[in-house]
Amino acid sequence: MHLQRADNHTWRKAKSGLASTAAFVSALLVIAPLGLVFFHLVANGASSVNWDFFTKLPTPVGVVGGGMVNAIAGSLELLALAAAIGIPVGVLGGVYLAEYGSARVNSMLRFIADVLNGVPSITWGVVVYGLVVLRFKGFSAYAGGLALGLIMIPLIIRTTEEVILLVPNGYREAALALGVSRWKTIVHVVMKTASKGIITGILLALARVGGETAPLLFTAFGNRFWNHNLSEPIAALPLQIFTYAISPYDDWHRQAWAGALVLVTGIFCVNVVVRILTRGRTASVV
Repeated sequence: MHLQRADNHTWRKAKSGLASTAAFVSALLVIAPLGLVFFHLVANGASSVNWDFFTKLPTPVGVVGGGMVNAIAGSLELLALAAAIGIPVGVLGGVYLAEYGSARVNSMLRFIADVLNGVPSITWGVVVYGLVVLRFKGFSAYAGGLALGLIMIPLIIRTTEEVILLVPNGYREAALALGVSRWKTIVHVVMKTASKGIITGILLALARVGGETAPLLFTAFGNRFWNHNLSEPIAALPLQIFTYAISPYDDWHRQAWAGALVLVTGIFCVNVVVRILTRGRTASVV
C-alpha cells in the first residue's frame, strides 16, 4: 500500500513536471519570434537611430544621412485625426450596446462590429479612396485619418461594451434609487468606474492603427517634406518605411530599419502602458 502511494505520488510529480515543461516550451515558442524580430531590428537599425533621425528631413537620393522627422510628426497628426473620429463614435457605440437597445438590435450590431474587426485594413483604405480621395480629387491627411479612425471604431465599440458590462448592476441601482437620471448614472457612475478599461481599449486601438501602412497608401499617400496643410498628402512613418524598404539604396534600407525600430518601440511602449493600466482594472471595475 505504501509503495503504491509512493508510485502514485511519483507519477503525479512527473505529470506535473511534464505539463510545466510543455507550458514553458509553448511560451518560449510564442516569445522567441518576437525576440528575434526585435533583435534583428536592433542589429540593423540601431546604428541609424540618432539625433539627425529625429530632427532632419529625408535626404535626396545619393545623399547619406537625413532623418524621418516629417514622417514621425505626420504619424502623430494622423493618429490625432483618427482618435478624433474613432474615440467618440466607438465609446458612444459601446455605451449604447451595453446600456441601451433591444437584445435583437444589439446582437446584430455586435455581429457587425466583430465582422468589421476582421476586415483587412487595406479594404478601409480602398473605401475611403473611393468615397473621399476620388470625390475631392486628392490625397490628404484627412483621408488618412478617416481610414484609421474607421479601423478604430469597431475595436473601441467592443472593448468599451465589455468593460462597461463588468460594472456591477448594484452601482446603477444605487444611483437610480437616489434619484439620479439614467444618463447621469451612465456618465458619472458607470463610465467613471469603467474609465480605466475604456482608456485601455482606446490605447490598444491606437497601437493597432499606428503601424498600418496599406490604408495610408490609398489615402495619405506620403510626402518627403514638411506639410502643415491637412488637405494635402502627408508623410507617415509606416509609409516612409515601406518606401525606403522597396528602394535599391543601401542608406535608405538602413533608414527603413531605423524607422521600423522606432515604430515597434513606440507600439511596445503603448502596450506596456496598457498592461500597467490593466493590472488594476479588476479592482477599479468591481
